[in-house]
Amino acid sequence: MKLYGSYTSPFVRHVRIVLLETNQACDFVETDQASSAVKSPTQRVPFLEDGETFLTDSASIVKYLREKAGQTYCNTAKELDDVCLVNTVLDTTANLFFIKRDGVDVNAIPYLQRQAARIHSTLAELNQSALPTSAPYNEAQLRLACYIGWAKFRNLVDFSVFENLEKFYSGINHYDHFVATKPPQS
Repeated sequence: MKLYGSYTSPFVRHVRIVLLETNQACDFVETDQASSAVKSPTQRVPFLEDGETFLTDSASIVKYLREKAGQTYCNTAKELDDVCLVNTVLDTTANLFFIKRDGVDVNAIPYLQRQAARIHSTLAELNQSALPTSAPYNEAQLRLACYIGWAKFRNLVDFSVFENLEKFYSGINHYDHFVATKPPQS
């Protein structure tokens, strides 16, 4: 089995945590934008190859790995909805990150201003969630932690106004699998 991705991607980090939690052997192939554009129809990471199985989204990869290990993916509709909520804020933040990196002034485009507002409103909603401060963590909580870690790593969001999210993130920073998948600090 091969997982293609980057060490800084929050989507890839979630998959790497699941690999550790399920104790599955997998070769990690560090992949840049150019390589992912050639190997994956989505032109992004992660993607996974396991024999005849080829998956191109972190959610389907996590589901596949959980089921391969005899576990379930998202035990309730609410947990799946929470995963989708985190995916919304993650996708929005990532898109704005890359748009800004390409030199676009987000404040000059009303649509992008609405996207920036979506980040805050979604985080405010997530901040109201009952979040644990220690393991075990469900799929939505792992995805949320990967998002927060990435947003902090890239200095994209001021989480000081989200006290509950900060408390949750502080707790998960003691979870061995989360610590083991931390992006390199360079």
